[in-house]
Amino acid sequence: MDMDSLLWKLVLVFAPLSVLSFGGGQVIVSDIQLQTVQVHHWLTNQQFADLFAISRAAPGPSTLISSLIGYQISGFIGAIVATLAMYIPSSTVFVITTSLWHRHHGSRWRIAIERGLAPIAVGLIFASAIVVLQAIHIGVLGWCSTLASALLLYFTKINPYLLMLAVALFYTAVFFLK
Repeated sequence: MDMDSLLWKLVLVFAPLSVLSFGGGQVIVSDIQLQTVQVHHWLTNQQFADLFAISRAAPGPSTLISSLIGYQISGFIGAIVATLAMYIPSSTVFVITTSLWHRHHGSRWRIAIERGLAPIAVGLIFASAIVVLQAIHIGVLGWCSTLASALLLYFTKINPYLLMLAVALFYTAVFFLK
């Protein structure tokens, strides 16, 4: 496949997803995985999970994964193209929407949109989390620790970094006791 065709495909994958990223980049992770792993076969599930982990560990927006995927597929130029395809459409929509949003403060349609999009964004974030968990092929222990961590974070005021440390220590102990 020639480079121009591959770069154009990166744009065709990331630009539409950019516009759909209501609630942040986390809501489109499952769609990014679908497109890059299952549709185009650019990455394996493990490669996707690795890039996702790097994008989450690095400072910056959660859509950094688009840059990493672009780099993995087409090097530096691929990273630039994927990044621009991810940020230009959503930034354009944001600027236009924000100006309209502020002009119509308190209107009924604005309140309806806010109430309608909130549960959709939450559902998409959950779907993305499940896709990533499935991509790394975790077992019962992984699913249980994920659920326990989510519940602890929701119902307590535990510091997330302390929770991550505790889970890492737990998995280290389990690994060495095998």
